[in-house]
Amino acid sequence: MSDKNKSVKSGATEGVAAATRGGAVIEKKSSVKEFFINNSLYILLILAIIGIEIYDPRFLSLSSIINIISLSAANLPIALGIAGCIILTGTDLSAGRIVGLTACVAASLLQMSGYAGKMFPALGEIPVWIVFLAIVAIGALVGFINGFCTAKFKLHPFIVTLATQLVTYGVLLMYLMQGTNNGQSISGLDSRYTNFITGSMFKIGGAAIPNYIFYVIGIVALMWFIWNKTAFGKNMFAVGSNPEAANVSGVNVTRTIILVFVLAGVMYAVTGFIEAARIGSNSASTGLNYELDAIAACVIGGVSFVGGIGKIRGVIMGVVLLRIIFVGLTFLGIDSNMQYIIKGLIILVACAIDMRKYLVRK
Repeated sequence: MSDKNKSVKSGATEGVAAATRGGAVIEKKSSVKEFFINNSLYILLILAIIGIEIYDPRFLSLSSIINIISLSAANLPIALGIAGCIILTGTDLSAGRIVGLTACVAASLLQMSGYAGKMFPALGEIPVWIVFLAIVAIGALVGFINGFCTAKFKLHPFIVTLATQLVTYGVLLMYLMQGTNNGQSISGLDSRYTNFITGSMFKIGGAAIPNYIFYVIGIVALMWFIWNKTAFGKNMFAVGSNPEAANVSGVNVTRTIILVFVLAGVMYAVTGFIEAARIGSNSASTGLNYELDAIAACVIGGVSFVGGIGKIRGVIMGVVLLRIIFVGLTFLGIDSNMQYIIKGLIILVACAIDMRKYLVRK
């Protein structure tokens, strides 16, 4: 081979190598950019946590951390319920009102016997577990209605749950007028109930750990098993990804949708059962806008509105991060009204990032 040909070949080889190196550099820069864009919300939240801790070192004290964990645990079941609805490319606007209804029913049936303001004075002591089963049945019933109307009538979950939200609220208002209550808040709860939920068997550094945290851990484990190890969980993700393809593959789409909403209703009822004892005084405002916090937590945790995407650990992370931010805003002395604006912006940014991920994948 002539020296000229060798020179040309060598130049070509060097050119290819340079192009390859350039492509690798660009690809590396692109991957770094994608990482920061896809995780920008987490990064901003972590920076906010660091900033709040610097501003007020009490923010991450032991008592504050336990408080954050307790608040997160109380809101985790409702988020897990709504997450399933979002995976189906839907949502559930009735979640907060179901929480309110079940909380008030549980509180009214588990008031102290000698309490002067007892809603049903002639009602004797009812075992806590019977009341729990009763409110779970209420949540499952409303969830069934949501799922049935969505699946059978091909209605969008937004419309269906908006309707059931109003119906449930109306039922709650009428229920609060029963007995001697006359629309008042329900309080004076039986110690059997409050001790079961908010009592403590463990302490860390002198700070009590509420019992319901351990119950929620069990619920999370159960939901993880349902989502990842059962045919129902696989069908849920299949229907959320592509209902037509799932139907062709032999998945009963109607039954899957109904079961997802029934399971969601059960999770709302569990939230209501915990919330009634946790706050101690329940009224028509109990559960108001709880679904908004749950939806925000799910979106932050990576549960996608495009359907078929979501993980239990993401929901947990979303709930905890959102609660950290709201507790942090309180430490900063931010007005409670301003917190609604911040919450809305977090949802908007999270949805924008989620949609960008979806478009990139397409």
